[in-house]
Amino acid sequence: MFLAMDTVFDQCSIAVLDASGQVISSHTETGKRQQTQQILPMIDAALSESQLKLADVQALIFNRGPGAFSGIRINTAVVQALSVAHDLPCVGVSSLQAIAQRAYQQYGLTHVYSALDARMQQVYFGQYGIQDNESSDQPSNHAVMQPVLVNEEESTEQLLDYDSQTVLNIPIVGNGAPLLTVHDGQICYEDVWPDATVIGQLGIAQFIASGGTDAAHALPKYLRNQAWKTLKEQGKT
Repeated sequence: MFLAMDTVFDQCSIAVLDASGQVISSHTETGKRQQTQQILPMIDAALSESQLKLADVQALIFNRGPGAFSGIRINTAVVQALSVAHDLPCVGVSSLQAIAQRAYQQYGLTHVYSALDARMQQVYFGQYGIQDNESSDQPSNHAVMQPVLVNEEESTEQLLDYDSQTVLNIPIVGNGAPLLTVHDGQICYEDVWPDATVIGQLGIAQFIASGGTDAAHALPKYLRNQAWKTLKEQGKT
């Protein structure tokens, strides 16, 4: 069994899934004001509903970002603490990949740009697609939207300024889509919003392919490296 969590998408979302990606328990509370109070009781409730203990969990899966700093910090800290306390491996999943995966499940899209509003006149941005050896006819929890790489190691995840235009005329998904300049006929789906189930399904595929990591290496990905500093520390007033 796998325990997945997300506090990055302005929600507190917890899911317990089996190794095939089937949901055993899933709960989501929208809004971000109470995440620190919600997350541990929701984990306890999901495990209890699934008749499991943390010792029965194979790996902890979390949304590593990019996204809201406070949300990334909350689920990363919880995963690290549970990992150390119970000697469990961790799997971090990209928020942008989760948006792409949800777009595949929701709309059947197999090649997209993910765009998440990063505020400060920018969006978090990446390109994803179903690989040639994966059939789009597979069940939605099996086929995986993989990052399109700039080279063998570098993903396309980056910050883009508002009103930027994409290179390709393919769908843009996520709440950052309407903030970009689109090509004629380019489709945007801004209502794509993943939960912990999607995070979990991606994490399971990643765990099967390459395993997990320990708590010390369960690290967030911010893209905007100065975002955690105060305005004064950033040299702003």
